[in-house]
Amino acid sequence: QVQLVESGGSLVQPGGSLRLSCAASGFNLDRYAIGWFRQAPGKEREGVSCISVSAFGTTYYKDSVKGRFTISRDNAKNTVYLQMNSLKPEDTAVYYCATTQACEYSNYDATRYDYWGQGTQVTVSS
Repeated sequence: QVQLVESGGSLVQPGGSLRLSCAASGFNLDRYAIGWFRQAPGKEREGVSCISVSAFGTTYYKDSVKGRFTISRDNAKNTVYLQMNSLKPEDTAVYYCATTQACEYSNYDATRYDYWGQGTQVTVSS
């Protein structure tokens, strides 16, 4: 059974850090590009970062998170991470990971992502 499971979301103060995990089961994650999306209440889902298949490992970031978020892979654990530093209240959202053919092809278009996790809540508040 193909499954993605996100974890690591929590309540954190502004300026704090979190590391989200996206663990795959039923398939090898290194053969897919992986994107991280987020959806805040009342807002559309938006892509924030993407990492290419392991052979290339190219990373992409939306301007709103560039310099603060880092996406990475651990193929041995079949997991992709999103390290989030200097968190802001506007980062509050449910965060999702999803698979796609290539970051450049999908360009954060959610319809071009195939498998999705259930999401993990990140709340940035004092």
